Amino acid sequence: MTIALLGLVAAGCCQNAPQTPAGDGSNPVIDNIMARRSIRQYTEQAVPREILQKLAECGVNAPNAMNRQTWEVRIIDNQEYFDGLTAVLKDAAPFLSGEGDPNFRNCLRNATAAIAVACPDDESGMNLINVGLLCENVCLAAKSLGLGSVIMAGPVRFMESIPEARPFIDRLNLSEGYKLRIIIGLGYPAEEPDARPRDLGKIQFVE
Repeated sequence: MTIALLGLVAAGCCQNAPQTPAGDGSNPVIDNIMARRSIRQYTEQAVPREILQKLAECGVNAPNAMNRQTWEVRIIDNQEYFDGLTAVLKDAAPFLSGEGDPNFRNCLRNATAAIAVACPDDESGMNLINVGLLCENVCLAAKSLGLGSVIMAGPVRFMESIPEARPFIDRLNLSEGYKLRIIIGLGYPAEEPDARPRDLGKIQFVE
C-alpha cells in the first residue's frame, strides 16, 4: 500500500550527497518538521482525550482534493481493544508480537493511543494521497505537543486478511465503501532515535 506523505522543507542550499536535515531554531514550524521521528517505544502514560481530539482535528484540516474530505478518522485509546487485537495478531504476525521484548505491551509498537484512517477506493488515487496528508498533519501536531508517533501499515494488512481480526475493524464503525488504510500509533516517547539521512540530491530546480 502506497501512502503519500508530503512535507514542506526549506533549506539554504542543495547538495548531491545525503545529508541529515536539521532545524536551526529560527522557525518553529521548520524545526518541528526536521525534529519529528518515527517512535517505536512508548511509556505507559495515557494521552488525554482532549489532546487526541485536537490531533484528529489537525488531521482533518489537511489539504485534500476539492475539499471532499474523503476520509474517516477513528481515535482508539481503549486498552482492551489493543490487548484483544494483539492476541489475535500474535500468531499470524510474529513480528508484531514483541517476541523477546520484555517491555512489550501491544502490537502497535506499545502505543497507548492510535488514530485509524479510512477512505474509499478511487481511480485517481487521490483519496490515498489525502490520507497521507492527514497523517502528516497528525504526526507533526503530535511532535509539537511532546508526543511520539509512528505510521503503521503492517497491522492494517493483517487486520484485513485475518477473519478473527474482522470484529476489530467492525468496531471502527466505518461507512459503507470505506476501507481501513493506516493506523498512527501515538503516545509519550520512550526513545529519541537519531534522524536517518535524507538525500537532498533528490531535489532539483527546473530550469
